[in-house]
Amino acid sequence: MALGGLLYLCGGFFAHAEPVRIIVNDWASQLVVSNIYASLLKHAGIQSQFISLPTVGQWYYLKYNHADVQVEVWQGTMEDKLEQLLHSGDIQLAGTYPISTREEWWYPDYVAKLCPKLPDWRALNDCAHLFSEGDDPRGVYYNGPWEKNDSARIRALNLNYRVENLPDDFSLVRVLKDAYKNKKPILIFNWTPNWVEARYAGYFVEFPLYTIECGTQPQWGINKDFLHDCGNPRDGWIKKIASSAFVRSQPCAFAILQSMTFNSDDLAQFALQVNINAKTNEKASEMWLKRYQSRWQSWLKHPSCQIYRYSQK
Repeated sequence: MALGGLLYLCGGFFAHAEPVRIIVNDWASQLVVSNIYASLLKHAGIQSQFISLPTVGQWYYLKYNHADVQVEVWQGTMEDKLEQLLHSGDIQLAGTYPISTREEWWYPDYVAKLCPKLPDWRALNDCAHLFSEGDDPRGVYYNGPWEKNDSARIRALNLNYRVENLPDDFSLVRVLKDAYKNKKPILIFNWTPNWVEARYAGYFVEFPLYTIECGTQPQWGINKDFLHDCGNPRDGWIKKIASSAFVRSQPCAFAILQSMTFNSDDLAQFALQVNINAKTNEKASEMWLKRYQSRWQSWLKHPSCQIYRYSQK
């Protein structure tokens, strides 16, 4: 997906407000949820736009009112920036999904026989050669394009590894499929809920337990000189956010965002439909909306939405 500036209309007509500018990122569930939200706005007679941005670039757009909504903010990836903008008052929370998440280094089950002391993170250096490529003795850890502290963690825990950043979650799918087919050892960024757990057996690496002090106080933890000598949260959250200006200017659209909710099975299915079943984001969105009409129709009944008119016959 191209970075920044990709805009396109995806709604009906709303005579009294500008289009809702929805940030779309580069993993399947976020793209499908964004499409569902756009469809909900259309049912309310509200026009919308998609703005394609990497997670690292979205905060500027939200802070300076160049974008309105981000529908899927994961704690393990985006907590630091989220807290900064909440503290400054530039964004506002629109709710938390009833989902427990985890985002961490992950390896397939067949690796356990080759490196039996895993998932303890202290086994990583002993087994770095299993995950190395070419003449570089360091192990390779595959990540996506998202905001992560993996390089800082490698330094703080003195791991003999390097990070290979891939452009999107589809690229992670490809390298995982290839490795699994050939039973090649691989370390990869994975998360739950996701489709992977339904198709491939594997394990998260168990790093030192996360606390907020791990990212703020170097003296915390086993390395007294560096931050991030711990893993990611093991019971994380996913939130919805909007710019503060949007909350004031689009009360109906914000109310729909607040009401919209999904569970773990929903997000896993969104990823499965796109990454495995080769459905487009739009098609996966349409399938969900058709199947669960009784769920989403109630999300449109906020009093602030009564001034709108559904524009489609």
